[in-house]
Amino acid sequence: MTDRVARWLDERTRIGAVVRAWRDRVFPDHWSVLLGQVVVASFVVCALTGVFLLFFYDSSTTPVQYDGPYAPLREVEMSRALESTLDLSFEIRGGLLMRQLHHWSASLMIAALLLHILRVFFTGASRTSRELNWLLLFGILFASMAAGLTGQVLPDDMLSGSSLAVLDGILETIPVMGTWLSFLVFQGEFPAGAITTFYPLHIVVMPAIIVVLMVMNGILAAVHKPPQFPGPGRTESNVVGRPFRAAAVNSIGLFLIVFGVLTAIAATVTVNPIWNYGPADPGNASAGGGALWYLAFLDGAQRLVPPGWEFVWLDRTWTLAILVPVGVCALFLVTAMIYPFIEGWITGDRREHHLLTRPRDAPTRTGIGVAGIVFYGVLWAAAGSDLIALHFSLSTDGIVLTLQLALLLGPAAGLILTKRICLGLQRKDREIVLHGHKTGRIVRLPDGEYVEVHEPVNAYERWRLIDHDSYEPLVLRPDEAGRIRLRDRARATLSRWFFQDRILPITASELRTASNPRQPRHRDDARTRAPHLAP
Repeated sequence: MTDRVARWLDERTRIGAVVRAWRDRVFPDHWSVLLGQVVVASFVVCALTGVFLLFFYDSSTTPVQYDGPYAPLREVEMSRALESTLDLSFEIRGGLLMRQLHHWSASLMIAALLLHILRVFFTGASRTSRELNWLLLFGILFASMAAGLTGQVLPDDMLSGSSLAVLDGILETIPVMGTWLSFLVFQGEFPAGAITTFYPLHIVVMPAIIVVLMVMNGILAAVHKPPQFPGPGRTESNVVGRPFRAAAVNSIGLFLIVFGVLTAIAATVTVNPIWNYGPADPGNASAGGGALWYLAFLDGAQRLVPPGWEFVWLDRTWTLAILVPVGVCALFLVTAMIYPFIEGWITGDRREHHLLTRPRDAPTRTGIGVAGIVFYGVLWAAAGSDLIALHFSLSTDGIVLTLQLALLLGPAAGLILTKRICLGLQRKDREIVLHGHKTGRIVRLPDGEYVEVHEPVNAYERWRLIDHDSYEPLVLRPDEAGRIRLRDRARATLSRWFFQDRILPITASELRTASNPRQPRHRDDARTRAPHLAP
């Protein structure tokens, strides 16, 4: 069937070779690859439900008297936007299901995208030849967050009105241009003007940006070989996995599973019940309301700022309680975006990498990733500091102080602890390769010594455990004039910090000794029992 289609297309468009090339293309078979497919599947569900909602939602902010089926809000003045959303929830058949399916699919998309970014980072899939894919992933993430933020305010309920009040406060604290930015977003009418601004952004601009970035990411992924984990027969120049047809069937099945699970969740779990919040009111805020979960780290960063962080200069009040958190979060995200370039500069490795790295084999990178997760997690938890204090009957000030200390000490502790754990796992892998797995059988030697019998590993497992790169710290060398530039000194210092603490790779002689059947596997020596850290 594929050959006939390729022949038919080749006769008319000369692209049959492309079809045949995709037919023969091989894709790695690993569960972590499915995270990217979940992102695409969730986006498709979100887009389809968004098109359905588009036919019934009215973005007008004209005041009306509600006269719908929801009795508690009858005769209450609200905007036409909120009234149409209530009608969609209570009067349109399947409307509430579509609203909740739209919301849950957007949340699942961002959650899967965050996990996919972590998977790419920890496996080293963002190294040379894939830096643009890494930047595109962050572009998709930012566009998805912006789409979620612009979509949250469209119902014009009390919760979205509270979010707009926070947004207006943040915009107006920006020096010089804050007032103009607020006027641009709200068009001089707070808060109703934001709906007019955000509606086209939510339904046209942000989805278009996401589609373009996904297509670009897919094209770059098609140009490069799919990254795969090391294993038997897997090299930098080939791909071991399943053919295109099997991968396509898998993707279709995964989409159906994602769609079914999202539908089940949307049908049973209520999300964003706007009828409980009522219409937006600039003078009031909803109790217990907070930012979207994927934007909560921005709210948490502001809550951890000590009081009194503002001063007057040049006849202006400079509010550091807003500027500093936003600046720190922006620096965190920018650093995460450019990290592959920083690591490439430190290592000096310009080779193309199509084999992934196990996190334990890159201890410093893994530690940095965990430090970033701890940093983000503390800010995320800080967004709910008031709810934590309420539900656990604790002092809000005590919770905030604890989170402030965790923000300062947690990332460093996470980096050090993770690096030690990775080195310990490398030692364990070394012991397994050289001496095999423990069997639990204890035997007595002729000289009376009791030892445990070890089962040797097979060639495939040995390959998986030892097939990884081993970097060494850079050595400073003066140039032709006998000088060492400051940039080279900084690079060498970072290189020592990255690679000085490492487990020495297994040598060929050690492998030959381990594979010699005449060598007693139960015996050990000091050097292999406790592999030392490289000096």
